[in-house]
Amino acid sequence: MQVNDAIRPYIERTEQEIQARLQEVDRLVDHNQWKVIQAFQKHQVSDYHFASSTGYGYNDRGREVLDLVYADVFGAEAALVRPHFVSGTHTISTALFGVLRPGDDLLYITGRPYDTLHKVIGTPGDGKGSLQDWGIGYDHVDLHEDGAPDWEAIRTKLTPCTKVIGIQRSRGYDWRRAFTIEQIREMVRRVKELRPDVIIFVDNCYGEFTEEIEPTEAGVDLMAGSLIKNPGGGIAATGGYIAGKRRYVEQAAYRLTAPGIGGEVGAMLETTRSIYQGLFLAPHLVGQAVKGSIFAASLFDQLGFETSPRWNEKRTDLIQAIRFTGPDHLITFVQGIQKAAAVDAYVVPEPSEMPGYEHPVIMAAGTFIQGGSLELSADAPIREPYIAYLQGGLTYSHAKLGAIIALEHLWRQGLLDQ
Repeated sequence: MQVNDAIRPYIERTEQEIQARLQEVDRLVDHNQWKVIQAFQKHQVSDYHFASSTGYGYNDRGREVLDLVYADVFGAEAALVRPHFVSGTHTISTALFGVLRPGDDLLYITGRPYDTLHKVIGTPGDGKGSLQDWGIGYDHVDLHEDGAPDWEAIRTKLTPCTKVIGIQRSRGYDWRRAFTIEQIREMVRRVKELRPDVIIFVDNCYGEFTEEIEPTEAGVDLMAGSLIKNPGGGIAATGGYIAGKRRYVEQAAYRLTAPGIGGEVGAMLETTRSIYQGLFLAPHLVGQAVKGSIFAASLFDQLGFETSPRWNEKRTDLIQAIRFTGPDHLITFVQGIQKAAAVDAYVVPEPSEMPGYEHPVIMAAGTFIQGGSLELSADAPIREPYIAYLQGGLTYSHAKLGAIIALEHLWRQGLLDQ
């Protein structure tokens, strides 16, 4: 690829600067890869587990073992892994509706959750079947300016009706750091001191395999994520997972299907093999994406852009945030990421209204799996501050290419100091 001579020195310095960090990622990948393989071996995964089921899907041993493998990998009592979840939002919604009842309250202690969950929470009497439409209360506690939980406010808002404490691990569309496992462990400790009976739920999207352990190994009662993000390994075509304490996973299963049926049925419809194989590949591919985020952070940091996390900071999710000075920079960057895609590289993304989002959003997603954000992608709400959220890359080489072409695109549009 022909790169502008003025940009090349930045790329070379970036590659030199981040070598030690990339080696750290390789060690993390080894740990998580071996953990996944051990779970496969423990449950004696065999090719007959990949056979598909139809109809009710009774006695689908592949589906049953898949749940056991996920539970072991995540250090949980139980797991529910299904292609029937249509998105991360659907999976989270199922988990919350599974454990909450009319009169209960949900309290998010990490600020307002991700935009698409706002419609799930809803408003009282909205008629759409949201949590609040079912008489389930909701509140949230804003984070301090430094991104830490506001424990004084949490104590004030924690009431006898509070049934579930919500934690969003990833940053969402906020300029804050994602929460590390150790930070989540501390949240669990402090919440349980205040209310031992409360259920602690974590939205784990974008976080799987970015650290050595998962939230359920740090005391979290229930968590959920999407298979078209980290744990699907770029192969699972759809689906999600819920993992945690057995009784809460069972309640979520009843919500997914019906009371009395739960996770005992559900035809897998030729998806089982890809979900297993995606999980096997996930630690390596997450590592590739994390390396790409480190590269992008270093590259844009050198050019004077504010990045979060910075290239040398601890990471606990896939997302790399880059702050721009205006909408033109933001839009041009996202369009540059699209130009690096293997699929639909000719498409020019434009901001548009999207279901579940409160502002126009621009998305670059030249992906093999629609919406697959373990693949190289970027999105941004068109609002101040103008922040692009870069994620994914099934190979480090592709993730690097995305950052370089996006930078080149900004240069060609005259949006960098030249």
